[in-house]
Amino acid sequence: MKLEKSKLIGDKTIQISGSKSISNRLLILGNLFKNIKITNLSNSQDTQLLKKALSENSETVDIHHAGTAMRFLTSYYSIMEGKTTILTGSKRMKERPIKNLVSALQDLGVPIEYLENEGFPPLKITGKKITATQVDVPADISSQFITSLLLIAGKLDQGLTINLIGKITSRSYIEMTLDILTRFGIENTFEGNTITVKKFDESTEANSFEVESDWSSASYFYSFCALGRETIHLKSFFKASTQGDSAISKIYEKFFGIKTIFSEIDNTISLHPDPTFSFPEKIILDMNDCPDIAQTLCVTASALKIPFEISGLGTLKVKETDRLSALKNELKKFGTETEITELSIQSISFNEPEENISVKTYQDHRMAMAFAPFCLMKEFNIEDEDVVEKSYPMFWKDLSTILAKN
Repeated sequence: MKLEKSKLIGDKTIQISGSKSISNRLLILGNLFKNIKITNLSNSQDTQLLKKALSENSETVDIHHAGTAMRFLTSYYSIMEGKTTILTGSKRMKERPIKNLVSALQDLGVPIEYLENEGFPPLKITGKKITATQVDVPADISSQFITSLLLIAGKLDQGLTINLIGKITSRSYIEMTLDILTRFGIENTFEGNTITVKKFDESTEANSFEVESDWSSASYFYSFCALGRETIHLKSFFKASTQGDSAISKIYEKFFGIKTIFSEIDNTISLHPDPTFSFPEKIILDMNDCPDIAQTLCVTASALKIPFEISGLGTLKVKETDRLSALKNELKKFGTETEITELSIQSISFNEPEENISVKTYQDHRMAMAFAPFCLMKEFNIEDEDVVEKSYPMFWKDLSTILAKN
């Protein structure tokens, strides 16, 4: 797909669908407790795959590239008493580790087998009644592993206590899950490194949830605003958001002069560039609580030639691709030399971009969308543009409404 060199059109409004993270959590809760009404559900491929899996009664469930579905369904099928499920996915999914979650469920007494490689999908899960009341889990693993356990905890007769061992990674995503449980009516506490969730009283009245739009999807428009210096309006976002990626608003105000103006009348946010803003000499930032927006920030900083040093990115190695290596490879095409470790990426130098650039997406939706703002700088190609369907199927269409040929 060719992205022509473009300019940003100001004062356009875009409706982004519901957060994938929130939608997927609510789908699991809705199927466990049957007393929930959801509006503004995400239209992402991941959410649709999870919804489809939950509606079927198949012995084999293939969730393709949907990592969230793999993790959440592992716990979900573990408490389906008497049901055996084979949970599988794409080639890349079979390379994404799941051992920490499986080990926790095995410690709780659930029979789970690895059908190919130890520590990786596909899994054979034999559902059973969990009677154990607590489990120890490493705190530095993916927050989705911990969330997976939290989502089933209210269904267990004695609830569940999770002891997080070590330094907590992506705490904001855990807190988002606990906030959803609280709104749903499931009592919980998070004190120190211990999370306790009580059994849910299923006689309570049904809850209705409007899913807030996805802040990680909004991040790409922050990047366009930072480069194009025009205002964009986005719907539907809440000022008191529990999404970890809502940190994008503060990050882009601090480093790029993009002010977020909330309208609580219609839950619209306006991304407004400050015309008097002076860019920093360097960006130094720990993104441990919001690693999914690191690609967006690196592209923005690279396009503006602002040196950056981003840490707290340990989970990016095991996403849809090794995102740190992918970032290093593709940023180089635009003239940005970087150095990466297991936990970080930093710029080394800014040089002239290559000619006839073609950005590889590595089957990663965020690579395609994060690199799109470079079109305000020069023409280039995006390979496998359909990869955005995983989280934001309308991305290219929405993008066309805010861009004009330059």
